[in-house]
Amino acid sequence: MTSLPFIFTTLINLLLVNSQQFSISEQTTLLNLKQKWGNPPSLTNWNNTSSSSPCNWAEITCNSNGSVTRLNLQTKGLTGAIPRFICELQNLQSIILADNYLTGEFPRVLYNCSKLTQLDISQNAFVGKLPDDIDRLSQLEYVDFGGNNFTGDIPPAIGTLSSLMYLQLYLNLFDGFIPSEIGNLSSLEVLGLAYNGFANPEIPPEFGKLRRLRKLWMPQTNLVGKIPDSFANLSDLELLDLSSNKLEGEIPSGLFLLKNLSQLYLYKNSLSGKIPSVIESVKLVEIDVSMNQLTGIIPEEFGKLQQLEVMNLFSNQLSGNIPTSISSIPKLRIFRVFRNNLSGELPSEMGLHSKLEAFEVSENRLTGKLPESLCGGGTLFVVVAFSNNLTGEIPRSLQSCNKLHTIQLYDNSFTGEFPSGIWSLYNLASLRISGNLLSGKLPKRLAWNLSRLEISDNKFSGRIPEGISSWKKLNVFKASNNLLSGEIPIGLTNLSQLSVLYLDGNSLSGELPSTIRSWSSLTTLNLARNKLSGQIPPGITDLPHLLDLDLSENQFSGKIPPQLSSLRLTTLNLSSNNLTGRIPYALDNLAYENSFLNNPNLCASSPIRNMHNCYAGSTKSSHSNKFLHKIIAMIVVLSAFVILVAILCILFIFRGYLKKKQKLDLTTWKLTSFHTLKFTEANILCCLTDNNLIGSGGSGKVYQIEIGRHGEYVAVKRIWNTRKIDQTLEKEFLSEVQILGSIRHSNIVKLLCCFSSEDSKLLVYEYMENQSLDKWLHGKKMKTNRGLVHHRVLDWPKRLQIAIGAAQGLCYMHHDCSPPIIHRDVKSSNILLDSEFKARIADFGLAKILTKPKPGQANTMAAIAGSFGYIPPEYAYSTTITERVDVYSFGVVLLELVTGKEPHAGDSETNLAEWTWKHFSEGKSMVEALDPEIKQANCYMEEISLVFKLGLICTSTVPSSRPSMKEVLEILRRCDSPSSEERKVGEEIDVAPLLRRESYLSNYRRNGNKVAHQSIDILDGRL
Repeated sequence: MTSLPFIFTTLINLLLVNSQQFSISEQTTLLNLKQKWGNPPSLTNWNNTSSSSPCNWAEITCNSNGSVTRLNLQTKGLTGAIPRFICELQNLQSIILADNYLTGEFPRVLYNCSKLTQLDISQNAFVGKLPDDIDRLSQLEYVDFGGNNFTGDIPPAIGTLSSLMYLQLYLNLFDGFIPSEIGNLSSLEVLGLAYNGFANPEIPPEFGKLRRLRKLWMPQTNLVGKIPDSFANLSDLELLDLSSNKLEGEIPSGLFLLKNLSQLYLYKNSLSGKIPSVIESVKLVEIDVSMNQLTGIIPEEFGKLQQLEVMNLFSNQLSGNIPTSISSIPKLRIFRVFRNNLSGELPSEMGLHSKLEAFEVSENRLTGKLPESLCGGGTLFVVVAFSNNLTGEIPRSLQSCNKLHTIQLYDNSFTGEFPSGIWSLYNLASLRISGNLLSGKLPKRLAWNLSRLEISDNKFSGRIPEGISSWKKLNVFKASNNLLSGEIPIGLTNLSQLSVLYLDGNSLSGELPSTIRSWSSLTTLNLARNKLSGQIPPGITDLPHLLDLDLSENQFSGKIPPQLSSLRLTTLNLSSNNLTGRIPYALDNLAYENSFLNNPNLCASSPIRNMHNCYAGSTKSSHSNKFLHKIIAMIVVLSAFVILVAILCILFIFRGYLKKKQKLDLTTWKLTSFHTLKFTEANILCCLTDNNLIGSGGSGKVYQIEIGRHGEYVAVKRIWNTRKIDQTLEKEFLSEVQILGSIRHSNIVKLLCCFSSEDSKLLVYEYMENQSLDKWLHGKKMKTNRGLVHHRVLDWPKRLQIAIGAAQGLCYMHHDCSPPIIHRDVKSSNILLDSEFKARIADFGLAKILTKPKPGQANTMAAIAGSFGYIPPEYAYSTTITERVDVYSFGVVLLELVTGKEPHAGDSETNLAEWTWKHFSEGKSMVEALDPEIKQANCYMEEISLVFKLGLICTSTVPSSRPSMKEVLEILRRCDSPSSEERKVGEEIDVAPLLRRESYLSNYRRNGNKVAHQSIDILDGRL
């Protein structure tokens, strides 16, 4: 019996030794992992000292036996692949490797981790397909593979992981189908498939069997068809996001019967029909069904949604009144119903029972008054109600709404005196009330941060106050067509940030202030239709960024300052004044023929319409000089005639030789015509000389050839080889002929005909006078038929016009051609410009027609095509061709237009797209990145910002995150709409969903598709 304690002690010691040896073995495995992953500095605490047990390391969790069960190495800078020996940690249940630099295909080595229940490898750079036997990880409960480069189909086997509760596959390159087998995951609570380019899938009805599902997250996944009625069975559903897809049909009434549903996002689809009126979703916090085709009325039952905070119904076809019950929702913060067909009066108690922040009802047919209680909660930030039929006075209660940032009430019928307290609201930045019947006087002081003030087409009267010098932040001031009188105060010229000033159509008098140099940012000055007098102050020529000047219909006198010609004006109007003397030499041409009308004492040297010549009526004392000049002129003409006759004789002899030579050569050429031609083969072949050469590249040379007596030209591309046409050039020629010979679009260069011989191929195009975009953006000077022109004349309106034109051409190729056409070499040098800067897409030598692939196959390419700086990153790991290749390249062109930089101009390690993303993600000002030539175009800054962001989105590293060319064109057209200067803040919602996809990118993109880790809560969040 005395030996029992000894035996017991011995057994305990043996167990402790075994446990210690086990820990040492796992410690060795962990240290090997550290070494295999590049010894990241974040793991310096991992070492093999006896006092350092792995269970004490912050990244390690152990069980009661001291064995590793959890490995959390999120955001540790790991590189390389996942090594096979990781599963030597035999009790490992949880592996979290999110937000690192791990590469390779899916790590099958994890099949050996038999106890694995949680696997998070999101935000890395894994490639290839998910394996078909992924169900070998049979214990998995939590899976996050998001933010990688996985391609192909989601394997159906994933539907046999019966314990799975959390499945995230967002932001990859999946381009196959969504397996219906996922509907078998009876324990699934979270499913995220967002931002993948699935092959136009319908939502599997089997998803309706996921009774425990709380979150279904599928925006921008190419969904088509209808929302399954089976979704009415998802009794636990809290979040449903199917936004930005191609869904159609009606919204299933069962969705509004889900009592746990709190967030419903169906915006930007093609849903139709009425909004269901039977509503039992008592927990609904946000509803967004905007940008669809919904009809009918807004249900009165919405008033029952007592938890509702956000209601977005804008951009539909809803009609009828806004239900009064909505005004009683106690938690309503955001109410947006703009751009519908709503009518009737606004609910009178709107804002009285909730802390309303945004009230946007513009572009409807609403009548009556603006509710007095809008700011009842004291939290109102935005009021947007323009383009309605609202009447009455503007509520006086807004005078105490100190959080108001934006007021847009223009194009209504508001009357009465404008509430004086609104002028000085502390946070007010934009006040736009043009197009009403408002009266009152301008205040001496404005809100300290007010940058945009638009009061045109009202009845404001009195003088412009001298205290206007305190309006320091004002950037845009539009007060056209009011009853303002008196002189323009000197204080107005002290507003250094002012870029746009409209005071036309008033009764202003007196002289312009002579000292106006403080208007250093001014781009537009319109003082037309007033009673201003005196001389045009020379100081106006010191405004370095002035583009538009209109002083017409005033009483200005004296001479036009000659320095005015030094400004780079795009529009000038000095008509209907009392100006005298000669028009300055640089302005004395037909480009300004309508700029000086109705100035009787003004003369011109050139034959400008309705302007008398400065030399008419000269005195007789100059007759002798004129006679001498005539003699000299006659001598010069006779000499020129003799020389011309000699040249003609030589040309006549040489012409006979050419005709003889051409007659021999024409028999070897084959002509294929695609349009009616105004020339013959001889016209082209005889002019392929160096004198007509305008460009050359890898495939040959380009010539400019005159085909008529009136300055008509064609461009001829000669594809040739000193030996014979090689196979690559032959393919380029055939591709160009096949595509351009069969399509017709005003933004695609017109192929007139082609010639072919044994060793040469000729492509004859319409001639683009302003050549290619890259020469205007990146060339110092370029030659046109009118001489040398500096690229600096490419102002922002022209740049936007070019972007829209090129987008129209690409959109036609991608969406209107059957089958679609991918250009594969979109770049600024392949965007040609005609005499009016209308853009044409050119050079289709690398283009590919997307014929329908055979089942199980995809459109692929044998080699990388494109140009450095424009090549999308997926070329590094995929040979699949999609339209998103062109979208990426076009995004680079947009960034060129905005920044002025060349596509390969980033820094030592990045191209333009990468540099711009780095600049943006580091929070730097967009203005710092702009081309200096447009940086001062403040009146276009909203448009420039929108195009800048659009360029970023188009150059996303994940193809599925890029918009289609149809989306790109829609956004660009909004920038250039006739009411572009009248766009509201809410217009940014067209870009916001696209930017939302990219909010997961890290500070700068690493390893091609580096995505910063964020929790699922942030991913589910709203922009």
